[in-house]
Amino acid sequence: MKADSDFLTADGVATAGTGALLLIGRVLLAWVFVGSAYGAIADFSGSVGYFRSLNLPAPELFTIVNITLEVVISAGLILGIRTRYCAVLMFVFVLMATAIAHRYWEYPAGGQQINQYNNFLKNISIMGGAMLIFVTGAGRFSFDRVSWPAITSRRA
Repeated sequence: MKADSDFLTADGVATAGTGALLLIGRVLLAWVFVGSAYGAIADFSGSVGYFRSLNLPAPELFTIVNITLEVVISAGLILGIRTRYCAVLMFVFVLMATAIAHRYWEYPAGGQQINQYNNFLKNISIMGGAMLIFVTGAGRFSFDRVSWPAITSRRA
C-alpha cells in the first residue's frame, strides 16, 4: 500500500508541476549545447582542429555550422520557440555527430575507447530526450504557448 501512495504522490507532483518541470527539463537538455557552443566559440581554432582530426572537409565551415546549430537548438529549447522542430533538429544533429565523431569501436581498448563510448551513450540519451520533447511539446512556460495571431490582430 505504501508503494501505491508513493506512486500517487509522484504522479500528483508530475501532474501539478508539468509546466515548470518541462521548462526545467528543456533547460537541462539544452545545457549541453550551450556549453559546447561556448567552448567552440572560446577555442575556435581548437574546434577547427578537432574537425580536422576527423578528416572532415572544410573544418572551419563545420565549426561555424556546428556553433550555429548548437545556439539555435539551445535558444529554441530554453525559450520554447518552435520546440518540436528544435527537438527534431536536435535529434538529427546528435545522430550525425554520433556517427561522425563517436565511433568508439574504431578505437583501441583503453581510455580513448571508454571516453568515446561514454560520449556515444550520452548522445543516445540526448536523442531520447529529443524524442520526449517532440512528443510532449514545450509546455506551459514557452513562446510556443503564445497565440501569435491573437497578438498580431490586437496591434492592427
